[in-house]
Amino acid sequence: MSENPTPGATPDWPVRVVLVDDHAMFRAGVRHELARFADRIEVVGEGEDVETSVRAIRQAHPAVVLLDVHLPGGGGAEVIRQCERLAVEAGEDPATRSRFLALSVSDAAEDVIGVIRAGARGYVTKSIGSEELVEAVGRVSTGDAVFSPRLAGFVLDAFSGAIDVASIDEDLDRLSPREREVMKLIARGYAYKEVARELYISIKTVETHVSSVLRKLQLSNRHQLTKWATDRKLV
Repeated sequence: MSENPTPGATPDWPVRVVLVDDHAMFRAGVRHELARFADRIEVVGEGEDVETSVRAIRQAHPAVVLLDVHLPGGGGAEVIRQCERLAVEAGEDPATRSRFLALSVSDAAEDVIGVIRAGARGYVTKSIGSEELVEAVGRVSTGDAVFSPRLAGFVLDAFSGAIDVASIDEDLDRLSPREREVMKLIARGYAYKEVARELYISIKTVETHVSSVLRKLQLSNRHQLTKWATDRKLV
């Protein structure tokens, strides 16, 4: 890794990368795709949850970590926080620390803002092409910030105040992870039966979660819930 990365500089190829995702098949697919660019990318480790990911990153000291947002043990933001804490305790120069590029299926505002606030240098969705991903990794390795176009808007809105980040965090903290999943699907127009099928739970359980979400957010019905989520760019 370059000792003093400069935004816009030419990457120090090959860039050493650790893959973090809780789905082994996805990691295998990304590794296979990146193998086509062996002159520019070297995969040096993998992680499937917070614990294994932090260990892999600390052992390999990659230039860039491709990081999923949702992971067992606390999520991608927790991986960043733990790595930063350990790096500080070890007295490591910030210029030589791993940089994080979120690679997620989610394009929800709270996921984007949450992982960026934790310290990620960029966020792209899993629909990105292989060549574009390699370029994104290279740019992040030099200190650049990289975002898919729509996601960049979330970050700009957050900094401009158009999205009340503190309010999003406070409200969402009231909801359990499962309640957040149900909330998003309901806000996207899913029927209870569709939510149940999507999350492999009963319709009765969906109804219970919706009632809990409405109570915690002080809303009266799913129409208000949809407006609440849309206004905060959560769907």
